[in-house]
Amino acid sequence: MLSLKLPESETQRQAALDDQELLDTPADPYLDTIVRVVRDLFSVQTVLVSLVDRNRQWFKSRIGLDVAETPRSISFCDQAIKSPDMFVVNDAHSDPRFNDNPLVTDNPYVRFYAGQPLFSDEGQALGTLCLIDSSPKQLSLSEMQLLKDMATLAEGYLKLRRVSHQTEQLRAALSREQRKAMLDPLTQLWNRAGLEHFLALEQQTAHDRGAYLGVLFCDLDRFKQVNDTHGHDAGDQVLWQTARRIAAAVRPNDIVTRNGGEEFVVLTLVNDVHELEQIAERIRSKVGDSHFTLEQTELPLTISIGCALTCESETGHEAMKRADRALYQAKNKGRDRVEIADRLKPDASC
Repeated sequence: MLSLKLPESETQRQAALDDQELLDTPADPYLDTIVRVVRDLFSVQTVLVSLVDRNRQWFKSRIGLDVAETPRSISFCDQAIKSPDMFVVNDAHSDPRFNDNPLVTDNPYVRFYAGQPLFSDEGQALGTLCLIDSSPKQLSLSEMQLLKDMATLAEGYLKLRRVSHQTEQLRAALSREQRKAMLDPLTQLWNRAGLEHFLALEQQTAHDRGAYLGVLFCDLDRFKQVNDTHGHDAGDQVLWQTARRIAAAVRPNDIVTRNGGEEFVVLTLVNDVHELEQIAERIRSKVGDSHFTLEQTELPLTISIGCALTCESETGHEAMKRADRALYQAKNKGRDRVEIADRLKPDASC
């Protein structure tokens, strides 16, 4: 049976977590890289960057687990943040604290857990970098040190992110409740409401900086065949992996959104159409150059992209319509390609 006693410094700990502006924000390609590398290093099924909130643990980055959060009352990570050092459960079935836990008796059937706390500058435990597997395991001393080292990298990145310009923008523009409503639960990207919110803001930022707002409409090719042949669970995995690949291909301040279905929209500030095309080609290559890995198979998939620069004489929505038309041109010309939208009019300044 778990102890539900909160840490003595819970008020200060929660305040430190809130101040990070991490909760209910899009997935991060840098943290996604860390969890992917850690899973390969330790040969476990699941790795998480888990943040322990008031009544839940929320996963800023995850691999091997489909859900975005679980209740704090049954959380292994809640126990881990109460310890200044690594928290390890070698076999949850034989541990009286966890053997009746729903996470052990039901999906994901946790047997092994190892969590290294991630601390704020003030020394408050925000959450963990943790390993999970459905088979019992035991870490060697060298493996424990390796997990601590990888947690140090994740912790350091979170501290740098806290003082970034993007975090300051989030702090000023959106409350946590607003962010929750703008986050797509499957891909952990901004959803259509998030796209609407950021479109006008990014267009104004482009104007202030003397740059252009670029809009990229990205659509997976023949995605319906994935659902029809392999099922909707496989389709969801493909969408999740696509989101990771697109986010990894763009720059830190670019806005990546899921517009619905298999369609993604990227907002990016660029100097000219050639820079916009380069970003689009990076996305196309990142998606298509390696197969998507599912439980039973690997799938070769490609993506088509339509691009538009927002002209001074048009709204962001008008530019999105031109990018959408360019996407259909890419589809009609054979897919797996980038198409640049025609200018709004011959003398348009874009």
